[in-house]
Formats: sequence, C-alpha cells, structure tokens
Amino acid sequence: MRVGTLNIASGRSPAGPVLDAHGLGRAVADLDVDVLAVQEVDAGQPRSHRVDQAAALATGLGAEDWRTAATVDGTPSPFRTWTPADPALRGPGSSTEGPAYGIALVSRLPVLEWSVLGLGAGRARLPLQGPDPRTGRLRWWWIPDEPRVAVAARFAHLTVVATHLSFAPHTSVRQLLRLRRWMGAMAGPVVLAGDLNLPGGVPARLLGATALVRAPSFPASGPRVQLDHLLAVGGGLHGQDAATASLAVGDHRALTVTVTPA
Repeated sequence: MRVGTLNIASGRSPAGPVLDAHGLGRAVADLDVDVLAVQEVDAGQPRSHRVDQAAALATGLGAEDWRTAATVDGTPSPFRTWTPADPALRGPGSSTEGPAYGIALVSRLPVLEWSVLGLGAGRARLPLQGPDPRTGRLRWWWIPDEPRVAVAARFAHLTVVATHLSFAPHTSVRQLLRLRRWMGAMAGPVVLAGDLNLPGGVPARLLGATALVRAPSFPASGPRVQLDHLLAVGGGLHGQDAATASLAVGDHRALTVTVTPA
C-alpha cells in the first residue's frame, strides 16, 4: 500500500490563486498513492469556489471512497466568525450545510471501518500577516487555534490515521499523546499520516514509532523543516521508496511511502 500526506492550504496554488475542482484533481492526479491524508480542506467556502475539496481530490486520484471531518463550521479567520464543529465523518454522496474546514482521508482501496476522534483545541494564538478586509493594508493578526481531529481507516492488514495537530507545540504534544492512546487500542499496525506541526524526529520519539519518511517538507518552495510525517506505530510495517513532491497545490510538500508487513 502506498500512503501519502499533503497539506493543501485550502486549495491555494504556489502562485497564490485558489484552484477550482478541476485544478485540484489535476494537481494530485500524478501522485500515485492508494491512501492520502489531506489537511486544511475546505467545503462550501466562498474563498475556494464553494468546492467540496475532498470529493475533488478523490476524483483526481481515481478514489471511490473518502471521509472528511470538519473542525470548523464557518470560515477560519481572526474575527472568530466560526464555531467548533462536532467530530463527525462525511463521505461520498453527502453534502455540507454551509462552509466548513477540516481534514480528509481519501482511499482507492476498500475500507473496512471508519472512525473519528476529537482532539480539542489549545488557547494559543498564532501571529500572521495578512490584508485587513476593511482597509486592504497588510497588518498582523492573532489567529486563534481551531479544534483538531483524527480520522482512521481500517484496512485488511493495517490502519491509516490522518490528522493535523495544533500549531502550538505544547498543545500538539498533548494531542499526539491522546492519539497514542487511541491508536494503541487498534488492531494491527498503524500508519499515522499528517501535518503534525512538530519538527523532525520529535513525533516518532514521543510515540515510540518509526519514521517512514525523513525529509524537510515546509515550506514547499524551499523546505527547511519536516512538519509532515508518515509514522509506523506499533511495529509490524516496513517502508520503502520514500519520496517528497512539490505539487501545484498547497504550501507543504507531499510525502509518500510504500508500506508492507515487516
């Protein structure tokens, strides 16, 4: 099974414009993965052409099955015009009620069982520079942390867990330890995939896991730090042909690896 992870930054291209559904599909069409964990996924957002981005990515990958879990109802912004979303899964044939934002897990292979875990939010705020919608001028904003979730897909011989952890290190560590307890109850080996917002070897050490890809992933244009990870949790898996790729979407590089029973 080839597994990957990608932060699509709500569908923004490296040049800045947000891709439409066709552009999103084309951006991942050559990413030869069976299962893809995706972070910063929009659905019904005016800023991203109201595209159901999880569905568009699944079309581009030729995947029939997918699940998305919203962390935010509304549009993420400094003005807190959004509300935390209850951890819940949405898949093919469903629609979203109003704008939402979260993560997704897309699969070309049959999934035996889906599950979701809410990881909560921290109180930290992230300083980011951006235009003021009232004046058009650049200014610094304090962005509140949104809730985080994890989505698990159980296959015949392993489980893939997708997540996107907090930008605040003390919160992301707490969320990772909660994930460790959740994954510890899963049958068979587990691959944890996602933007963990923790650098280098830190996540693997905290989980007692094996890093399947060791390469800087952020920023995509000239990566200096590895924030995105594919980790074998609990042993029983061997990784090979690890790779990174700069795609036409997102501000992180995609990571991919082939996993087989050890």
